[in-house]
Amino acid sequence: MHCWWECKLVQPLWKTSWHSNNGIQIEQVSAMSDRGTNNHSEVTDFILVGFRVRSELHILLFLIFLLVYAMILLGNVGMMTIIMTDPRLNTPMYFFLGNLSFIDLFYSSVIAPKAMINFWSESKSISFAGCVTQLFLFALFIVAEGFLLAAMAYDRFIAICNPLLYSVQMTAHLCTQLVAGSYICGCFSSILLTSVTFTLSFCASRAIDHFYCDYRPLQRISCSDIYFLKVVSFFLCSIIILPTIIVIIVSYMYIVSTVLKIRSTEGRKKAFSTCSSHLGVVSVLYGAVIFMYFIPDRFPELSKVASLCYTLVTPMLNPLIYSLRNKDVKEALRKILGKKILLFNSILTVT
Repeated sequence: MHCWWECKLVQPLWKTSWHSNNGIQIEQVSAMSDRGTNNHSEVTDFILVGFRVRSELHILLFLIFLLVYAMILLGNVGMMTIIMTDPRLNTPMYFFLGNLSFIDLFYSSVIAPKAMINFWSESKSISFAGCVTQLFLFALFIVAEGFLLAAMAYDRFIAICNPLLYSVQMTAHLCTQLVAGSYICGCFSSILLTSVTFTLSFCASRAIDHFYCDYRPLQRISCSDIYFLKVVSFFLCSIIILPTIIVIIVSYMYIVSTVLKIRSTEGRKKAFSTCSSHLGVVSVLYGAVIFMYFIPDRFPELSKVASLCYTLVTPMLNPLIYSLRNKDVKEALRKILGKKILLFNSILTVT
């Protein structure tokens, strides 16, 4: 495996051509040799190809991305504000929800602004350092979200299956440890994946067939041996996705079994209502991630659509799902809005 900084030492032989793809200029640099040869070049930037659509549709896509990102900002910042300002929401479940909103806000912010800029940009370039940063931060937050969702499933398991022991088992210290562990696991995974990805040499092309820097489209344009990267990515998926899914599935098997034993219809409805929101979020996120990273990488356009589910759609839906289906959050929101209206009316009265 060749490191990218070693590429300075070798003089490359290239054929460079420019082609127009639906109004988008994409630099296609073809190497004179196959994979495994010693012809390399130091890469200073990449080109994010994005969606292969006609240039007339770029305005529409920009407006859609802008609307979705605005809803992500409003929803997640609003959720964090409500949780931090209302003392009644000072519970483990809302502590996890606040961190979920924080994660959703930041990893969507790593992706959406650059994607929107590229709809208007001629070059669609991203610097090498920017690509490294984007992959690192996205991997960190998406892995942290997976572990956080598993922690939330465990929290619901204790709350429904062992309600009398809930306050004893789900202490503030344990909740802090679970959230901190999610971030630590995300950081470790991100460092490993990013470091391995960017030790590859990129000789075939600078054009990344995606709307953000991800390791799978990056490995397509590498002229290095990618066997080690595949082993690392499979290892990370095995220790991240499988354990978290197992925790979630086992937790909900016990939850369903316990709920079905509740005699009152109202009690069953309340318990299922609490858990259905979490299950909906888990299904969308893990369904898209499994499709993206476990299905053979043969259909780049489908991969982009799947990526939209967990980069933009899930962060947009999470605050809506948890707020619209949660009486405590709706009451806290009414309380905050009521105070704002009273303040606004008092200002108008004074003036």
